Amino acid sequence: MKLETYNFKLQTTRGATMIIAALFFLMISITITFGVVQPVTSQIIVTRSVEKGMESLYAAEGVSADVTYRLVKNITVDATETIDYGGIQATATTTTVFDGKEVTATGNSATYTRKSRTHLTTGSGVSFNYGMQSGEGGVILENSSSVRGNIYSNGPITGSGNTIFGDVVSAGSSGLINNIHATSSAYAHTIQSSTVDGDAYYQTISGTTVQGTLYPGSSDLATSSLPISDELIAGWKAEATAGGTITSPCEYKITADVTIGPQKINCDLEISGSPTITLTGPLWVQGNITIKNSAIIRVDASLSGKSVPIIADNPSDPDASGIISLENSVSFQGSGANSFVVFISQNNDAETGGGGAAITMKNSVTGAVLVYASHGEIALENSINVKEVTGWRIRIKNSAQVLYETGLTSLLFTGGPAGGYSFDGWREVE
Repeated sequence: MKLETYNFKLQTTRGATMIIAALFFLMISITITFGVVQPVTSQIIVTRSVEKGMESLYAAEGVSADVTYRLVKNITVDATETIDYGGIQATATTTTVFDGKEVTATGNSATYTRKSRTHLTTGSGVSFNYGMQSGEGGVILENSSSVRGNIYSNGPITGSGNTIFGDVVSAGSSGLINNIHATSSAYAHTIQSSTVDGDAYYQTISGTTVQGTLYPGSSDLATSSLPISDELIAGWKAEATAGGTITSPCEYKITADVTIGPQKINCDLEISGSPTITLTGPLWVQGNITIKNSAIIRVDASLSGKSVPIIADNPSDPDASGIISLENSVSFQGSGANSFVVFISQNNDAETGGGGAAITMKNSVTGAVLVYASHGEIALENSINVKEVTGWRIRIKNSAQVLYETGLTSLLFTGGPAGGYSFDGWREVE
């Protein structure tokens, strides 16, 4: 009886052991299975996430590129633009920021979202290819005046033995260089009574001494359009007007430090004494501008690398108003590289046959200043150090010695709808 009981217990123990072993085997098998399957599944999920994420990013970049292109080309853009790329939604939202536009683009593929942000700088690029350039009115040197740098003119360049330290170009079929000493080469249809230290390119020459090589029968160089259009100036005027209009007192006088712009001044402007004028945007003066004594005109630090236009234009009286006078020890300061104060006169007295000057600069005017009068005369007197001069006619007189920088390329201004925007940077955002 005892033996039978022992055998029963032994069999029961062996059965339990087998069940436990089977359970352990099953658990181990499940563990191994999950250990193999889970990484594979995770890898599939990660791969799918990357794929959908890239689809979202590419979609975002597509709509961003489209909107950015249209802004750069000054094409109308809605505040929100949406594109469907085969079921993948992409949206670009354009917002106005202090110095331009930001385009935030979002792509969404199967709930996987990617975003990017593009920054566009406001402004319009203008390239001055010549330090001194004139329209059909030409360049006139009087008394003992001289120029250090090259001159390109669509009209005649005349003097009384005055020296131009550089190349001299009078373009077109009526091009004329008369009574000028050019220390480099001369280019004109006709060269008369001059001294040319370099080569001479011409159709007709008389009374001229040439140290270099003669090139008779040379083709006339093409006339060149002036770099700032009236349409671009109109854009800056609109931007100034959007900043508010000053209507009184008139004449508007500034004698103390002030920060100003964008602004329209609805009458004559006079700056005198020794104030510091800080420009934060374009100015449109619907009258004359007079700046004298030791005033300092500077571009605000927030506009680093940009130039600010100051426009004198009275559309109701273009031949007798819109006159700019800069004299005595006025100085100008930019902000960062390639930044200038740009004076623009729309006075057209010279272009319509008159003898008045649209812009007059005299007596130690210095610094980061450009002067532009595409319809009028620019008169430079005494000691002048100016970065660039462009006018329909340029007259240099007395003992003025003009020094300037040649070829200010890609000059960026603070704004102007005619100029659109320029790409400034891109980054991916959360």
